[in-house]
Amino acid sequence: MTVQIAHASYKRDQANILKNINWTVQPGDHWAIIGLNGSGKTSLLKLINGYIFPSEGEVTVLGKKFGEYDFRELRKSIGWVSSSLQEALYASETVEEIVISGKYASIGLYQKPDNSDYMLALDLLEQFNCADLSKRMYHTLSQGEKQKVILARALMSSPKLLILDEPCTGLDIFARENFLTLIEKLGSSINSPNLLYVSHHIEEILPVFSHTLLLKNGRVYLSGKKVDVLTESNLTEFFDREVGADWKDGRLWIYTK
Repeated sequence: MTVQIAHASYKRDQANILKNINWTVQPGDHWAIIGLNGSGKTSLLKLINGYIFPSEGEVTVLGKKFGEYDFRELRKSIGWVSSSLQEALYASETVEEIVISGKYASIGLYQKPDNSDYMLALDLLEQFNCADLSKRMYHTLSQGEKQKVILARALMSSPKLLILDEPCTGLDIFARENFLTLIEKLGSSINSPNLLYVSHHIEEILPVFSHTLLLKNGRVYLSGKKVDVLTESNLTEFFDREVGADWKDGRLWIYTK
C-alpha cells in the first residue's frame, strides 16, 4: 500500500481536527482530495508526511509505519507541491538551487551538489519549459513560474508519492490550465508517482485521477472511484446545497441551482 490509514484521529488543543480516518491508497492510483475550507485537508497531508502524529489509530506510508521509522528519511520519497511552500523558500537562492534542495527534502541547500545534481535539475526544468530560469533568483519569478519550479523540486528525488496541496492557488486561469496540463502529463507517464491532489475546486480533478476522497468536518464523507463519488446527488449532500454537474473533456464542472 502507498498509504494506509486505520481509525486515525488527530486532536489539537482538545479540538477534534481529524476523526476516525480510514483510507487506503493503492500503488498506481491517483487521488483527488476535495473539501471546503476547514475540512481537515491540510491536517491530513501533514499526517501523511509525518509532520503531525495521530492521537489515535495507525498510519503507514510507503510501507513505513508511524513510530517505527525515521520520517526525515521517508520524506525524501515524498514530493510536496504547495503554494504555502513558496513562502518558506529562501528568496536569495537561484532556481536551480531550489530544485536541487528537493533531493534532500530541505528548505535551503546545505550540501554541495555534484554535476549529476545540476544536470538532473536542468532536465526537470526543461521538461516544464523553464530551463531558461535556472540562474534566476527565485523571488523574481511569477506565481506560475514558481509553481513549475516547485514541481521540479518535488521530482528531484524521484518520489514514490507526490502530494499537490492546492497548487493552483493564486494562478490566473491561463497559468492554472498550463499547470494542470503538466500534472496530467506527469500522472499519465509510465513512471509516475502516486498523486494526491488536494483542492476545493471540483473542476481541477483531471482525467488522470482515478479516485476521489470527500473530506468534511474532519471525517471521510465518501471515497472511491471518481465516477462513483462525483455524482450530483452525492455532491449536493456533501456541500449541503443543491448543485448541478456537467462532465466535459473528462473533467466535472459544478454549478449551484
